[in-house]
Amino acid sequence: MAKIENYNFAGKRAIVRVDFNVPLDENGNITDDTRIRGALPTLRKILDDGGSLILMSHMGKPKGKVNMKLSLMQIRDAVASALGREVKFAPDCMKAGEAARSLKPGEVLLLENLRFYPEEEGKPTDVDKTDPTYPEAAKEMKERQKEFAKTLASYADVYVNDAFGTAHRRHASTAVIADYFDSRDKMLGFLMEKEVKAVDNILNDIRRPFTAIMGGSKVSTKIGIIENLMDKVDNLILCGGMTYTFAKALGGNIGKSICEEDKLDLALDIMRKAKEKGVNLVLGTDCVAADSFSNDAATQICPAGDIPDGWMGLDAGPDSVLEFRNVILPAKTILWNGPAGVFEFPNFEKGSRGIAEAIAEATSEGAFSLVGGGDSVACVNKFGLADSVSYVSTGGGALLEAIEGKTLPGVAAVNGEN
Repeated sequence: MAKIENYNFAGKRAIVRVDFNVPLDENGNITDDTRIRGALPTLRKILDDGGSLILMSHMGKPKGKVNMKLSLMQIRDAVASALGREVKFAPDCMKAGEAARSLKPGEVLLLENLRFYPEEEGKPTDVDKTDPTYPEAAKEMKERQKEFAKTLASYADVYVNDAFGTAHRRHASTAVIADYFDSRDKMLGFLMEKEVKAVDNILNDIRRPFTAIMGGSKVSTKIGIIENLMDKVDNLILCGGMTYTFAKALGGNIGKSICEEDKLDLALDIMRKAKEKGVNLVLGTDCVAADSFSNDAATQICPAGDIPDGWMGLDAGPDSVLEFRNVILPAKTILWNGPAGVFEFPNFEKGSRGIAEAIAEATSEGAFSLVGGGDSVACVNKFGLADSVSYVSTGGGALLEAIEGKTLPGVAAVNGEN
């Protein structure tokens, strides 16, 4: 595998898998350009060397069909502004050969949404998994996926994967395409290298105490990462909506708070494992309860396991925030994934803000802090603390799978490990 910092792109056409799946408002305006800015070091290196750029990405889930609400044409001007130069556009990613071949050094071509073709994801879209013909349809789709990737590869001399957010998917543009490039002409971009190094710091270069904060609404979506972390962390803070599944499992009353009724035994099992492994498991003791899911709802502070009927917990309470802070501040390695409440509502952001501020303070005292997952990233951005933590990951699912210890296809393909 080549290293991007040592590669000379002069006179080369580089096809770069970026993650420009940025959030758009109802008018198609970008509401958060973090992912575009994150790719700039890689893109500028190629252009500064005298290479030309072919950018490819997905947006949303068009399910293999053209959906102009998910067209990358909407972000072309933003990409051009970020790069400080014109960006050409190919309205069909499979018919961009001539446009790619005509690129001169320093020129940029953006391909239309890769997922307008089902071959990008490589899954049959018209046959249900329960259909007896599905295995044959899946086999045929894999062959079509190879041809799709081969066409994309034909546009360029060198392949760069800088899309950590999709590295956990074996899609045509993230993994299969790498097979069509020699090991000297495929590499990870700067962003991918930073992401992989940040995960390595968390998993293999731990300075203790190591504190992980897992938030969000469902314990079931985090069970893999929780179990993997149980063998690594000293402290594990569980917050957010999953708090109430634990509270109910312990026999508490949670009103109409979110709860996974079928995961009560799982919650008890997690607590048992933490005790066996000597992990300090921290659950919120109180919460900010509301009488409706609204920023303007009436609120009261109450124990997380004693919420009145008709009320729901929407944020960590002041005692919980203080306890979280006291656990976070002494840490030397910190991982945060998932908010402590409905931080999108200003009246229910104090828990998440308290966690973010404690992480920033610990970081200023020398801790290594990794913040990842869409909601956590949105938190530190909203609170103006993104620059006060060690690393903000652009990957959601990819980060979680990497921390679970899974091999990421997008990294393995470039490394020749497929």
